Amino acid sequence: MEVRYICPTAYDSSVYLVNGKVLIDAGMNSDLIIKQLEKYIKLTDLELIILTHCHYDHAAAAAVIVEKSGAKVGIHKADLECVNDEYLSVSVLFGEKAPTVKPTVAYEEGDKIDIGNGEYLEVIHTPGHSRGSICLYEPISKSLFSGDTVFPGGSFGRMDFEGSEPEKMVSSIEKLTKLDVKTLYPGHGAPTDRDGNSQIMASYRMLKMMMGE
Repeated sequence: MEVRYICPTAYDSSVYLVNGKVLIDAGMNSDLIIKQLEKYIKLTDLELIILTHCHYDHAAAAAVIVEKSGAKVGIHKADLECVNDEYLSVSVLFGEKAPTVKPTVAYEEGDKIDIGNGEYLEVIHTPGHSRGSICLYEPISKSLFSGDTVFPGGSFGRMDFEGSEPEKMVSSIEKLTKLDVKTLYPGHGAPTDRDGNSQIMASYRMLKMMMGE
């Protein structure tokens, strides 16, 4: 699996170009992201944008990228209606209107997304940060695109937004502890290949401690 890491500004989500044709999250700054993408591919080669959840900093640039590429957009079914809501997308916190992208693919737990080269991403529903937050697992390279569910260093996503489900976060991260993860590709910050398993377990322990479990 070939992964290109794109981070246009400190406030955008991390954006990952996978196998030259699938984008995981889209960030906010479409001009900068498109400029980076065009270093690696013709924009019309982009086939799919997968949003790990509905929040503005992950989804705002998707509409312009779709307009220029013709790519489809997928999101978990629980966030399908949330992405265009200014409160559930938290765009109001950025002083902006909700993302205008209209996802056409609705994912569910266990779906397998073909990314070419005989590889696929498995959809893992991890509600907590948002209702429809997902992580994406690629078993050959033992890679996890974790969105805003877990981050390196034992941290995890905020659970105080409208649409957050803090009561589900522990079981969501517990699901991730059962995977064999080498490389962690988080929704913010740079990826790390420093033993993803132990980093996820640290997040799990930290969350349980915070929740008093």
